[in-house]
Order: sequence, then C-alpha cells, then structure tokens
Amino acid sequence: MSDDLLRTLSADLAPVSRWTVARRLALGMSGGVIVSAVLMLVLLGPRPDMDQSMATAMFWMKLAYALAFAVIAGFAAERLARPAASARGWIKWLVVPILLVIVIAAFQLAGTAPAGRTAMLVGDSARVCPWRILFFALPPFIGLVWAMRGLAPTRLREAGAAIGLAAGGAGAFIYALHCTESTTPFLAIWYTLGMAASAALGWALGPLVLRWR
Repeated sequence: MSDDLLRTLSADLAPVSRWTVARRLALGMSGGVIVSAVLMLVLLGPRPDMDQSMATAMFWMKLAYALAFAVIAGFAAERLARPAASARGWIKWLVVPILLVIVIAAFQLAGTAPAGRTAMLVGDSARVCPWRILFFALPPFIGLVWAMRGLAPTRLREAGAAIGLAAGGAGAFIYALHCTESTTPFLAIWYTLGMAASAALGWALGPLVLRWR
C-alpha cells in the first residue's frame, strides 16, 4: 500500500530548475525595492546635491555597504529557503564590509580633532536614520516573505533574519539616495543599526510569517 501511495504521489513530478528559488526571491525583493524607491521619491525626494555627491567616494561607499548586506543576506536566504539548510558559509562574509567600514571610520576619527568627532558620529540625522532604513526595508521584507512562503524553509527564525537583513540592505540603499551624511563613522553606526533592526524584525517574525500552513 505504501509503495502504491508513493508511486501515485510521484507520478506527476517534474524537474525544477536550480534557479527557481533565486528567481522567486529576486522577484519578491525587486517588487519591494520598487515600492520603496517610489516611497522615497514621494516622501523625501533624492538628495538635492546628487550631481555633486556622485563625484565623491562617500556616496558610492554608502551604496556599496548597503548593497553588500543585501547581496550576502540574499544568498543566505536562498540557502535557508531549503529544508534543514545552513547559511553560515554566507553570513560569515558580512565580516568583510563591516570590518572595512570600521577601519576606515577609525582612521577618519583619528585624523579629526576631538571637537569635530561628535559631528562625524551623529551628523544631522542620527535620530531618524535607522528608523527610515527600517521603514524603507518593509516593502522588500514583505516581498521576501511572500517569496519565502512559496518555498520550503525549516529554520524559520534564521530564514526570517536573513530576509530581514537582505531587506535592510535594500532599504539602506534606497535611503542612501536621499541621505546627505558624508562620514564613514556615521555609516558604520547608524546604517548598520538600521539594517540590524530589520534583521531583528525578521528573526522575531520568522516563525509567525514563514510557518507552513
């Protein structure tokens, strides 16, 4: 009886592309990023000095830092979308952008007079920066939740944290197109905090929103 049941269940199985998981996650992420970009343009607008800022290294560093989190966490989510999978091999790569930014921030602070270090650390928007990143991370997070629910994660907190961090990187990328802060210490603290908050949200909600029905 069990053999007959197995044959019946497997009779209509078809091979699945190895890119199915990645495509579904990319679709969820891209839809959310579009929504976040529209929200940024409507609610805040791009930074007024965009032409001049694009000629500076700091502008591209902010985008690259956010993109690194989004990409690395996205690959981790792609692994965790499978049953009993582990993403430690990808998560460890987060050390690279974090350490790089910390080292650059330390050199900048060391080369600045003590009176000017506070301004480098908090800028003009420290109070709102992490919250705005978290806000702009919500549409990509919702898109990734949709994508992950159509897959087969079993480590729901880890999967939730991974998609939360990927969404946080996307949200930070979008917010960086508005943000006028131009110091690496600010980036190291407040951008990282905003992305970490998004990861924490995903970790907390993972068992609830990714649970198999």
